[in-house]
Amino acid sequence: MNLRWRLGLVIGFVVLFGWLGIGGFFPEEQRLEAWWLPDEGVRLGLDLRGGIHMVISPDLDVALSQELETLRKDFEARLEDDGITGVSVLVVDESVRLRPSGPADAERIAAEIGDWTFEDVARPTDTEFVVTLTADSRALVRDNAMAQALEVLRRRIDDPQTGIPESVITKQGQDRILIQIPGMDRVPDIFRTTGYLEFKIVQASQPTEALLRAQFPDGLPEGSEVALQYDRETRRILNAFLLPKQPDITGEHLADARVGFDTQRNEWLVNFSWDAEGGRIFGDLTQANVQKPLAILLDGEVHSAPVIQTRISRSGQITGNFTSQESTDLAIILRAGALPIPLKIEEERTIGPALGADSVSSGLQASVAGLLVIVVFMVGYYRLSGGYASVALFANLLLIAGLMSLFEGTLTVPGIAGLVLTVGMAVDANVIIFERIREELRAGRATRAAISAGFEKARWTILDANITTLITAVILFNYGTGPIKGFAVTLSVGILTSVFAALVITRLLYELKPGNRAVAELSI
Repeated sequence: MNLRWRLGLVIGFVVLFGWLGIGGFFPEEQRLEAWWLPDEGVRLGLDLRGGIHMVISPDLDVALSQELETLRKDFEARLEDDGITGVSVLVVDESVRLRPSGPADAERIAAEIGDWTFEDVARPTDTEFVVTLTADSRALVRDNAMAQALEVLRRRIDDPQTGIPESVITKQGQDRILIQIPGMDRVPDIFRTTGYLEFKIVQASQPTEALLRAQFPDGLPEGSEVALQYDRETRRILNAFLLPKQPDITGEHLADARVGFDTQRNEWLVNFSWDAEGGRIFGDLTQANVQKPLAILLDGEVHSAPVIQTRISRSGQITGNFTSQESTDLAIILRAGALPIPLKIEEERTIGPALGADSVSSGLQASVAGLLVIVVFMVGYYRLSGGYASVALFANLLLIAGLMSLFEGTLTVPGIAGLVLTVGMAVDANVIIFERIREELRAGRATRAAISAGFEKARWTILDANITTLITAVILFNYGTGPIKGFAVTLSVGILTSVFAALVITRLLYELKPGNRAVAELSI
């Protein structure tokens, strides 16, 4: 490919990326109105754009209680398998207590309980065993609960329908979770809802809880409980339902949940579908209870209780006078799964964009000042060759902005620092090339030969220096969070474009002048 084609290709490449980069910094309204501006802009991080900053504290004591309840059920199953009957198994305070009915059963339990559990077992009396979680078990339960809560929250944030990309969610300390969401002015409901979905066959219903309890003067049937349905706007009780304590099926087997709209009743709803196992269970449940109401509960509150008309296997609907946002949030929560433990928002702050605007302004001023100082130095010290380096530097900045916009990178305050650092480092490669060329000229080589040898000998030095920095940036991106990632992204892009500008653009400028012409000296 001749010089003209190569030069045209590079100029077109730089102009295209410059259009993407510079256009991405225009306000969204202007970008959408102007046909010549790109629709997608450069994303700004929380520190530049403003948004929500939250610190969430999971209730780890609930996780320990759940572990004790699991242990209690395991003991009941083992007692049943070994034919030991009449044993009371209760969770008391922070322990599981087994109280056999007689000395014979107590001795059988004493002989077997060491194989049943690895937890600490004490026998304060001849007729009682006290099982408490070991320190290692407690730590493991807490760590697992934190990991599950993090994963569920991360899935909710990363859901395509949330529209909150580039958010930060990370563990803070031992028992807190840090969440940062750019560009939002309220905490989404997806963080306030546990998301535990249950389906239960309705045993009885009344408009109020008092009327429902009046139906059972001797007390509610064993194994049942009362659940309420509220008006979503006024929180007025609409219905009270008598339901079994144990759900017939939970959201554990849910495969998918999507927002829908009922055009006949003019209301938003959520369509859901089961996995294979869930479809089998739900099909058997609905087939055995045709013409009975099925209560759909989320976090213990009844959202709807439709009457089963026929067998339903793989799909269904959840209604409840939802708004569009509520149905979207509910679908996201169900897809992401239920949180294993309740969450409490310890800290909630709204960060305004004013600080970000000041940071952008200061960053731009620093970048321009650094750019001018570098240009003056390079032109003053290397003359025309320094001018070539300055042209490559401007092209480098356009390439960085374009790549950030094209790959939807997020610009943060540390990212601006990375950009300023890139401006300072961008001419390093040119300095190495120019000094190599000077050495070749001092050795008596002709101008064209000195230029060629200078680029050839400097190439591997430049690549070696920049590859090591790139590896550092990749490590920062993999192990860093939030602003650190923003710095790593800007630095990585800057390294790649700096090498391209020095080895390709500067070389092309030398091919323009002196090119193939024989010259007595080089302006360097």
